[in-house]
Formats: sequence, C-alpha cells, structure tokens
Amino acid sequence: MQSQSNSSISRWVGIGLRTPHYRELLEREPCTGWLEAHSENYFGDGGYDLHVLTQLRERYPISLHGVGLALGSTTGYSCEHLIKLVRLVARIDPIFVSEHLCWGAVAGRALNDLLPLPMTAEALDLMCGRVSQMQDALKRRVLIENVSSYVRFAADEFDEAGFLNRLVARSGCGILLDVNNLYVNQCNHGIDAAAQIDAIAPEHVAEIHLAGHLVTELAVIDHHGTRVADEVWLLYERALRRFGQVPTLIEWDTDVPDLDVLVDEARLARDCYATQATKNDHAA
Repeated sequence: MQSQSNSSISRWVGIGLRTPHYRELLEREPCTGWLEAHSENYFGDGGYDLHVLTQLRERYPISLHGVGLALGSTTGYSCEHLIKLVRLVARIDPIFVSEHLCWGAVAGRALNDLLPLPMTAEALDLMCGRVSQMQDALKRRVLIENVSSYVRFAADEFDEAGFLNRLVARSGCGILLDVNNLYVNQCNHGIDAAAQIDAIAPEHVAEIHLAGHLVTELAVIDHHGTRVADEVWLLYERALRRFGQVPTLIEWDTDVPDLDVLVDEARLARDCYATQATKNDHAA
C-alpha cells in the first residue's frame, strides 16, 4: 500500500463554513482541505451568503450539510425545502450532500431541532422511503448522520449501528458518522461508543464529523462550542482504523472562535490521519 502524501491528507480534513470567517476565507490562501456549508443558509436565489459560497467553491471543495429536512417526521417533510436543496446542489455541485437520522416537524411546523427516532422496524421503513425519495430528487447518493440524544425509547428494536447498517443496505445511502455524537450518547445512555464503531460495516462510512461537547450535571450536550475532547480523539483513531482514511470535518457552531482555532483542530485531525496511514503502510 502506498502512503498518502501530506497534501492528500490535508485535502480530506475540512472545517465548517461559518459567517464570521467569510472575509478571511475569501482573502487568505486556502487554509483547509474543504468546507462544509449548512444547506439552508444558501437557499435564496441571491444575496451575500450565496455569493460567498459561490466564490469559495472556486477555491475549496464544498460539502452541503442539511439540518432542516427532518426526514423521519411522520407527517412528512417539506417538498419546497427539498426543491430548494435540489437547486442548490445543481448550483454548487458539492462533494457530499448529507442529512440527519432524525425527525423535527409536526402539524406543519418545523421544531428546529434534530430529534431522535425510535430504533424500530417501523421507523426504519419510514427512513428508507424518505432517503430514497431524497436521492431520487437529487440524483445522487446522500449521507445520513447519527445524532446525539437525551432519551431512549422502550420500543427500540435495534442499536444505532444496526439501524444504520440496515438503512444503508436498503436505501443505498452512505453514513456520515459523528464520533462526538457517539460519545455523547455513551455518556448519557451508557452505550459503548467503541462497540458501535466496530459494529458499523466499514464500506458504509463516507465521512466523519468531530466536534466539542458540554458536560453538565444533567447530561452531556452536543453543543459544538469547544475543542474536541481527548476521549473523542481516541474514538476517532479507532474509527480511522475501522473505516480507513475517511474525509473528516471539524464542526464548531456555538461561540465560534477565530478561524485559526478551527484550522488548528483540523491539523490535529490530519495528525491522526497521517499516523493511521503510516501504521497501515507498516502493516501492509
């Protein structure tokens, strides 16, 4: 096996695109491998946000990450939302399009949250149908991300890994594995995050998210407002051993710091990436 070059490794570690960093990203030399944009922020037919995204598309690969389609909502998702996403994907031609394994709409109202689904056969049927509809509309494979949760359902029939494996097998989608979310769920529910990583079929994972979390007296909160914790870095190393050198993103949404802080977090991910590539070479 040939080792990956530093430039190749750098290319596949990215950061989230956030408004405070627009000007600096436009003015400085490329400082990260790729950028992930929240799709809903760019649904307009014009405006400064879309202008910036279009300009950055000339300098960076762009991934589109949705937070509002709420595929698992029993009342259905917004067709208008999906049409806007189709238009944006056609305009940007992103490297990935992703959404969440969640629900978030009821009685015609969006709840603006990524609410966990029961891990049941009924929910699996619903998600398979919705993901297939999304992929048909976009004419491409989408990635579905596991979410953090603060409740578990007595009716659960699968664990997260089992549910995701079945969703991929039936719908043909891929997995965006959020390692921090696995750790948050481990803290809140006693679920073994390492065992979940080991149980997911390696070929299913196409992207990894890393983020920080907030520890409170009641629960661990997935707030994306601090550096990645040591425990999450260890799980990331395990994920790289399991899934290979998967494109990785640093998320930071709360108390967004200077751009260089995100760039430094991406550097730490690249270090893990490069270490695992070297170990793979020695094992080959």
